[in-house]
Amino acid sequence: MQYFDYGYHGTSFEQTYRCYPASFIDKAHIENGDKIIMPPSALDRLASLHIDYPMLFELHNVATERVSHCGVLEFIAEEGLIYMPYWMMENLLLQEGDLVRVKNTTLPKGTYVKLQPHTSDFLNISNPKAILETTLRNFSCLTTGDSIMVAYNNKKYYIDIVESKPSNAITIIETDCEVDFAPPLDYKEPQRLPLSSSSSTQDEESLPEEPKFNPFTGSGRRLDGKALTYQPPPVSTTSKGKQPAVSGGRPTAASSSRQTQGKLVFGSNSNAAAPQKRKEAAKEKKVEEPTKEEAKFQAFTGRKYSLKG
Repeated sequence: MQYFDYGYHGTSFEQTYRCYPASFIDKAHIENGDKIIMPPSALDRLASLHIDYPMLFELHNVATERVSHCGVLEFIAEEGLIYMPYWMMENLLLQEGDLVRVKNTTLPKGTYVKLQPHTSDFLNISNPKAILETTLRNFSCLTTGDSIMVAYNNKKYYIDIVESKPSNAITIIETDCEVDFAPPLDYKEPQRLPLSSSSSTQDEESLPEEPKFNPFTGSGRRLDGKALTYQPPPVSTTSKGKQPAVSGGRPTAASSSRQTQGKLVFGSNSNAAAPQKRKEAAKEKKVEEPTKEEAKFQAFTGRKYSLKG
């Protein structure tokens, strides 16, 4: 035997109904909002009460202690039944034919709400803000902890109500409400691989060394095409800041250090020939000097001649 409490008590409306999804009466369009369909007897009782408009109701599943809020669209349901969007039944953990208590209530106007999409696909929509604004026009109120459904392009997107101000349940009719988004539930931050010092040193070691310039390291060739009688030893590179020593065979380090800086001396007897060259240069200078001083001009020192002969 089914029992329905049709007795109305006091000045408020509170009634228990059996709930069914909107698909049972071919009213699929109410899935895009939060409004329910109630029986005509509920309208008669509400009309006799001095309640605030728009009509807002508290839905309470006594078995699971889940609470949500909604508005009303029509009063055409059979007596003892109400029809509601299926996503609302999921929030209240209701099955088809379960009992739910409906009570009229008054909610403050919302000033802030924080939403969290279930999947990142909702953020990939070309204009999610416009879609959300269009969908929320069909809503009367929002309750913290509920998951609303947004339908777009033949796809359903579920969004959690994470936070609402100034109360856990607010009305969004004729009010300016600030909307904020939390990261989607399936969002994962990209992992950043730490750069270890060992890996950086390995990368530096793997780089090829740049070739250094070593002057006069080529192989020697004769102009007549004959083979060299000896092979010059390899050039040895000294410490930083010093030029490589060019070894042509016989000159020693002591003799090369006495050479004038910035000049290159070729030949094995270049140092021995230097004193001889200096002697020859001194002789040439002596030759250029006059051996005798040139006679100076003296007036009236010539021979005497007579006019008579």
